[in-house]
Amino acid sequence: MSDSAPEAPTPVEGETAPPDGAAGPGDGPAAPAPLDVVRTPTGHPEVDARLARLGDADHLATDGHVEVYEDVHRGLRDALTALDARPGPPAPPTPYGTRS
Repeated sequence: MSDSAPEAPTPVEGETAPPDGAAGPGDGPAAPAPLDVVRTPTGHPEVDARLARLGDADHLATDGHVEVYEDVHRGLRDALTALDARPGPPAPPTPYGTRS
């Protein structure tokens, strides 16, 4: 038995050894897996369609999630903006009329 540290394995010719603590061959990123997040319907078809689109991220690698999230965010923002643009009931008349 020796007091020296154990020797690191010698890499095969043509390979480089990973730095200490780094993943070795075959330890790459995991395959995409569904998050199985329950999406409760809101009753608004346009909003529900956007929320359902989040499921597309389940089948993408992490770097593909941004595009889906941005698309969903844009769609939800547009749906909210459309609520402001819809004409509502006319404002009730005031007893004082309008001032000039």
